[in-house]
Amino acid sequence: MGDLLQGTLDLLILKTLALEAMHGWGIAQRIQQVSEDALQVGQGSLYPALHRLELNGLILSEWAASDHNRRAKYYSITAAGRRRLKTELKDWQRASRGIALILEEG
Repeated sequence: MGDLLQGTLDLLILKTLALEAMHGWGIAQRIQQVSEDALQVGQGSLYPALHRLELNGLILSEWAASDHNRRAKYYSITAAGRRRLKTELKDWQRASRGIALILEEG
């Protein structure tokens, strides 16, 4: 799939982090796995999005040891991020319903 729209990628990241804190590579892998390989997030899109979300106070990051004992930056969602996720999910559901209605029209 081509590049995801910025807002869509942000929503996917927030949804992924709502389940558990993860490092960047783990976030990309989870999105790819859950989407059944329909969505692939490259580093060139992922890390700017994580940085933007952190600057906006929607996620936090901290350095910790990964499963393979390497230092990795782990990201977690904040309370503000959870509120944004709830709002964005409602907006996404309304928009996708509208798009589906248009595409299904005779």
